[in-house]
Parts: sequence; structure tokens; C-alpha cells
Amino acid sequence: MIVSGSSDKTVCIWDAVTGSLIRKLEGHSSYVHSVAFSHDSTMIVSGSSDKTVCIWDAVTGSLIRKLEGHISYVHSVAFSHDSTMIVSGSSDKTVCIWDAVTGSLIRNLKGHNDHVKSVAFSADGSHVVAYNHEGLNYMWSIADPSKPPVRAPQIFSGHQAMTSNYILKIQSGQIICKTSNGQETLLCYLPELGSYISCVMQSGAKLTFGTEKGDIYILDSAPLINTYFT
Repeated sequence: MIVSGSSDKTVCIWDAVTGSLIRKLEGHSSYVHSVAFSHDSTMIVSGSSDKTVCIWDAVTGSLIRKLEGHISYVHSVAFSHDSTMIVSGSSDKTVCIWDAVTGSLIRNLKGHNDHVKSVAFSADGSHVVAYNHEGLNYMWSIADPSKPPVRAPQIFSGHQAMTSNYILKIQSGQIICKTSNGQETLLCYLPELGSYISCVMQSGAKLTFGTEKGDIYILDSAPLINTYFT
């Protein structure tokens, strides 16, 4: 399945094989900027310009709960790898960590001087990293939030999806592969993509992204990668 969020205020669940719409979720009152499945695939989280974070049942599509605590747009949301916590980043310059079961606010992390555009958990769930509008990355320890955030190195910029040994980057309709040594290769050019890509995610060889036209693309990147790297 694929989940998408849109400026039409809805969250949609799609069949990744057939492309058919499975369910449309309604509950936000403004743009939905970010969506994610829990790692056990039982829940969906969404963040919106209405300043809320919503948790949905991935099977029934019902709204489980709405989390309120941010005072401005929520730009990014993510689940921890054990699906017990949610992190959200907002234009209010804060990062919030929530209990995914009870919906209670666990931590409100401050340190950014600009809008928080992207957030993620470390694989072991011990840290949260956040990227802001200034282009700065900060990392917090969840176990000891009293510690000041650590400035993390900025590795990538633009809309990209990382694999073990290369990065796929979409720029003005061009799909570019960047290897660990910095070499870039144009894999293909899809002019119908336009210049604005709202979200890029990679799962195995499948690259999924949404465009400003309201379309969702699923690209099998394996044949392209194999052409250049096998």
C-alpha cells in the first residue's frame, strides 16, 4: 500500500500494485504536508497546516486520535521503528515526540531558529534528527532531552532517496543517481514530472513520489540502476 497527503486536506491509501484508491481519510481542516505508515503497518500518521497530527487505523481508515500541541503548521511526521512513538516537526520551530498509543506528548524539543521541515527517528529509537528551513540538522537524545541538541552534519540537499550505496535524486524531471564517491549519472528524464516534487520515498527498488499536479508515480528504479552499476 501507498499513503499520500494532499492540499485537498485528505489522506489517501492506494493499492501499490493496481494503483486503485482503497480509502480516502478525512479529518484535517487544511493542507496535509506529511504522511507515514507505522513500521508494523497498522497505523498511519499525518501532519497538517491545521497544526495537528492525526493517527489513523490503516485497516479501517478510522481516525484514532488527533494530537494538538503545535502552534503552527506541521511539516513532517514519522513513526519510531518499534511503532510506539511519533515525532513531528513544525513551523513553530519545535519538535514534538508523542506516545503513539495514548497520544500523550512525551517531549517538546526546542533549539531550532527556523521552521522544522523534516524529522526522523534513528533506527534504534534513541535519537531524533530534525532538519530546518535554514538547512541545519539537529539531533536530540530521547533518553536525556536535557542535553542540548547536537549539530548533525548536512549530507544531502534537495529531494532525494538514500539506499546503501547510492542516492536517487529528482530535479526538474531528471532522475539522477549519485554514488558514494560523489559521481552523478542521469538515469532518465521524465518531463511530465515538472519542477516540483512534494515527497520522495524509496522501498527497495521502488521509488514513489508525488507532484504538484496531484499525481503519484511509482518508478521501478532497478533496471535503471542495473544498467549503470552491474
